[in-house]
Amino acid sequence: MESVRNIANAGLTSEVCGLARVLTKDLDACIDAGVGMIHTFVSTSDIQRIHTIKKSREEVVEMSVNAVQYIKDHGMRCMFSAMDATRTDLDYLIEVYRAVEDAGCDIINVPDTVGIIAPSGMYRLISKLDKEMNIPIDTHCHNDFGLAVANSLMAIEAGASQAQVTVNGLGERAGNADLAETVMSLHSIYGAKTSINTEYIVETARMVERYTGVQIPPHMPVVGENAFAHESGIHTHGVLENSDTFEPGIMTPEMVGHTRRIVLGKHAGKHAVLRSLQSANINPTEDQLDAIIKKVKMLADKGKRITDSDLYTIAFDILGKPEGMPAIDLKEVSVMTGNITTSTAVVKALFNGKECVTSNVGIGPVDAALKAVETLIGQHAKVTIHDFRIEAVTGGSDALAEVVIGVQNDNGRIVTARAANADIVLASVEALVTAINMLLKK
Repeated sequence: MESVRNIANAGLTSEVCGLARVLTKDLDACIDAGVGMIHTFVSTSDIQRIHTIKKSREEVVEMSVNAVQYIKDHGMRCMFSAMDATRTDLDYLIEVYRAVEDAGCDIINVPDTVGIIAPSGMYRLISKLDKEMNIPIDTHCHNDFGLAVANSLMAIEAGASQAQVTVNGLGERAGNADLAETVMSLHSIYGAKTSINTEYIVETARMVERYTGVQIPPHMPVVGENAFAHESGIHTHGVLENSDTFEPGIMTPEMVGHTRRIVLGKHAGKHAVLRSLQSANINPTEDQLDAIIKKVKMLADKGKRITDSDLYTIAFDILGKPEGMPAIDLKEVSVMTGNITTSTAVVKALFNGKECVTSNVGIGPVDAALKAVETLIGQHAKVTIHDFRIEAVTGGSDALAEVVIGVQNDNGRIVTARAANADIVLASVEALVTAINMLLKK
């Protein structure tokens, strides 16, 4: 209740809704928290009604009506859910919904609580309810069979005006309908409009990933790392000519705050490798390009993710190393950490030939060290860490750790680099310094 009260008092422009069973103590908690709407619910399917709340059908109707009237008597908006609606006898479901509508309910919610309805079944159910009801219909779909988004869209096609979604599809068991997939399908495929500012979808998804610790799968639609990434030679050639060839077209990375990337791997084609090299002002001849591609494929066949530093190292082996000092020449990294000590890192390096010493604190030694490097170049260039991955290459407490890091500048250019070291902090710093050097040396 305290959490909900804090959200309700945060001054948001959104309407904050509290969830409550059809019990007075739950409804009072929502009222005391200061929410703008109460969403009350009760099980209506026989399997849940008999085995969980142990109430008759008549008792459930009475409890539902009483809860709705209680909410309305307190001058609040009300949403009502018949929990497990998709496994509830249809005639009884309509009876419950009509009863709460007569009691003053503002919105009915139709939940597919265990995710078992097919999209065609959802369409028929909502179509039937739409003819029976005079108030808006909302839907709440679970993803047990991967159908939550499809069912939400079918519900809207059939007459629902609202769909409950979650960021990154988080939720009980296999989760709920994903916000990004549902919204972008509505905007781009259906031509419908919502109040969502789509250009913040990816940023929001990554924020939620960071706070929850639940990682976004690379292949997740819309927000995943690979959503607008291309590796296959045929695909990359087409995308480099016209992005609509192998992307939806009606949804672009810019629409959701994403970035299009060309990924180098064993399927990489000549156009992709050449474009990646040219982005760093490396211009090989035709024969040199063929030799570079051959080595890239050999490395990728070993299961390695090809970073920009890998590509440039291969290119330098064939073309010769470019002249000039790196922007950052790392000299020393010192870290202090402990269970009662704030992790602090000191980095000494030559920056464009001038010795610099910087320090910073973080939530751990790696975080502190990386922030110290970012502080080092902060006055000269603005970069953000776009991607950070770490894994043990060998076993044991002294395992060799491999870090892959991606760095992005203000122009949206992303450069990736890797480093391996028995010291995780040093591997992280070395990978970051390598990536920044490539970014600054373009």
